[in-house]
Amino acid sequence: MENDSNHICLCPLEGIINIIAKKWAILIISIIGHHEKIRFNDIMQRLDGISPKTLSDVLKDLRKENLVHRESFPEIPPRVEYSLTNDGKQLCDAVLPLIQWAEKRDTIDKHRCRGSCHDDTISSKKPGKSGRH
Repeated sequence: MENDSNHICLCPLEGIINIIAKKWAILIISIIGHHEKIRFNDIMQRLDGISPKTLSDVLKDLRKENLVHRESFPEIPPRVEYSLTNDGKQLCDAVLPLIQWAEKRDTIDKHRCRGSCHDDTISSKKPGKSGRH
């Protein structure tokens, strides 16, 4: 970014913006970021309206960008857990002000908000330090 305070260089966003601007990407990053590790079905439960294929596709894209780590365990039944990489954690931290801004807006449809989202309350605390997870 240049020193001119009136100029913002958007070049660093090229490429990554196509990934994080997808409909579910920021929500997925936020959900994973507020858990040490989380399984596919747990992410599905927290996202109202996403299909398994869409979730799988977005997770693959986030993995390709090194934002999400996928760990599979050789168990029966198979177990797969998702967590954020360091870049993913930084993105999650960067998105937090946007989420907090959106939460304060008067246009939020309070009736649409499902009770399960309150289990994932976004706070400035780091995951795992609140004692809830």
